[in-house]
Amino acid sequence: LSAMGEPSMDPTLAADSTAQQDSLFSMTDVFLISLITGLFTYWFFFRKKKEEVPELPKMQTVAAPVRDSSFIEKMKKTGRNIVVFYGSQTGTAEEFANRLAKDAHRYGLRGMAADPEEYDLSDLSRLSEIDKSLAVFCMATYGEGDPTDNAQDFYDWLQEADADLSGLRFAVFGLGNKTYEHFNAMGKYVDKRLEELGAQRIFELGLGDDDGNLEEDFITWREQFWPAVCEHFGVEATGEESSIRQYELVVHTDVNMNKVYTGEMGRLKSYENQKPPFDAKNPFLAQVTENRKLNEGGERHLMHLELDISNSKIRYESGDHVAVYPANDSSLVNQIGEILGTDLDTVMSLNNLDEESNKKHPFPCPTSYRTALTYYLDITNPPRTNVLYELAQYASDSGEQERLRKMASSAAEGKELYLSWVVEARRNILAILQDMPSLRPPIDHLCELLPRLQARYYSIASSSKVHPNSIHICAVTVEYETKTGRLNKGVATSWLRSKVPGQQGSSSLVPMYVRKSQFRLPFKPSTPVIMIGPGTGIAPFLGFIQERAWLKQQGKEVGETVLYYGCRHEREDYLYREELARFQKEGVLTQLNVAFSRDQAEKVYVQHLLKKNKENVWKLVNEGMAHIYVCGDARNMARDVQNTFYEIVSEFGNMSQPQAVDYVKKLMTKGRYSLDVWS
Repeated sequence: LSAMGEPSMDPTLAADSTAQQDSLFSMTDVFLISLITGLFTYWFFFRKKKEEVPELPKMQTVAAPVRDSSFIEKMKKTGRNIVVFYGSQTGTAEEFANRLAKDAHRYGLRGMAADPEEYDLSDLSRLSEIDKSLAVFCMATYGEGDPTDNAQDFYDWLQEADADLSGLRFAVFGLGNKTYEHFNAMGKYVDKRLEELGAQRIFELGLGDDDGNLEEDFITWREQFWPAVCEHFGVEATGEESSIRQYELVVHTDVNMNKVYTGEMGRLKSYENQKPPFDAKNPFLAQVTENRKLNEGGERHLMHLELDISNSKIRYESGDHVAVYPANDSSLVNQIGEILGTDLDTVMSLNNLDEESNKKHPFPCPTSYRTALTYYLDITNPPRTNVLYELAQYASDSGEQERLRKMASSAAEGKELYLSWVVEARRNILAILQDMPSLRPPIDHLCELLPRLQARYYSIASSSKVHPNSIHICAVTVEYETKTGRLNKGVATSWLRSKVPGQQGSSSLVPMYVRKSQFRLPFKPSTPVIMIGPGTGIAPFLGFIQERAWLKQQGKEVGETVLYYGCRHEREDYLYREELARFQKEGVLTQLNVAFSRDQAEKVYVQHLLKKNKENVWKLVNEGMAHIYVCGDARNMARDVQNTFYEIVSEFGNMSQPQAVDYVKKLMTKGRYSLDVWS
């Protein structure tokens, strides 16, 4: 049995085995109990932490900026009921917004101007929480129908928003230029889109045209806008316009000069201690390494400048724009100081009387009057009517005072006088002070009223593939005689002309930054390009041709590169003649068509050469899928070139005029017809 069954166990071994089993069981129990206790303890503390999270002070600080970015909260806190948002690239829309916000007090209302970049615009749906509330939008259109930089986020939000704005009351004034293809596109879009989202328009869309008289367009719209607001809210004007100072003057007699701004755009001492990234508020001080005259004769001065961007980490693409911050002519600044009997080296601050305003000063403060008039204020453009109105009180001669008030009024006679005496005569503030001997305003009020001096944009005339450490500019010096016999000079071009390469100090430095553009070469190098750029409009095409030459050197297949260039006289202002001839010889520039407009009795322009080569142009566009680029004058050249393309498309594509127009518009939509134009 035993052989068939389990072997018998020794009794002592059996006892040991039982003891071991008892011991093992108790150890397992201990282990399991410890494990459960540990897990429970971990869960208990972990759960407590989760519960305590909302009470941590850290969470409260995270929420604060959201409240700060609410214009609704700010309006409630400061008792405002009208908010005027501005989309501004050159400062004009911001100026108009400030004027409208200031107007509000005449009707027992309180307004504030606001930069859409600083606020959460989804709060528009909450504006109805404020009694007699209204949102006004002064929207400039930039480039080819684009929003301005500070309105880009607002534009993106409008496109994507599914908000209910049924409680919002609004009005829009657009700032545009009729010489451009997409006239006032941004103003029109904002007006249309707000209505689509359910908002109530309380006054019709205003369309300002900078090619005509933008100031008059604004005044005409404004004088009809306020009666509409009064009617809507059942309020009345409380009186005539009154001069209300926005800033108070503080003169610094004992100040640390290290705390005084000397021309910086943002951070104090930013020009002494340069830190990337560089942009509009933090420009890079580039050294001018070359400044040469391009033309061989004629009255004009056409110039080629090279800016050194080594060690700046600035990157650019062919077709981008370089923005430069110029300085006003010191003789103009000195003359203003002399006429007003002011010590221009007085250090002062202009502090906003509205403590809740995001804009504490009209320009960087503390600074001197000299610095403000040289680097921060526009003293060369004809002043707008609101400036004349505010200055009128300082004219001791009643006739001069009345004349200033009349020009600032909305009466037809006043508008006509402003147009002829200020705009058409190109009278700047110095000329007005000279021609009105009794007008002697305090310099601090003048500094408060003058608009900011803006950056000037130039199409970059180089390729970063060939010139990674330098940016090239091609420009013509602006100089003309006014109807009053004065010689007016362009601020930026005269200032650039005076730059001396290699010299120490500010005489060779240019504060600059790069603005990205949509003006781009085709993605495939093999795609043909047709470039049309007379005069300084050749600038971006130098970059394009340099890049196509570089691509060819890299062994890439490069498509046809066709240039239509124009100038007045072959022997006077044929810009970059040698460079273009070299590119043609190397086979990079496959066609070089040059129109010399004044070398013969009948004027010949680039559009005439396009017509002459119309068959080849159509073949490149229709079969070669060529990209077309136009750069230069918007008012005449760009329009004439576009009309020529309509004719070519109509003739060779067997299309009616409307069909041909539609064809060219589709090329634009697809990015095959690009414009980089100015008026």
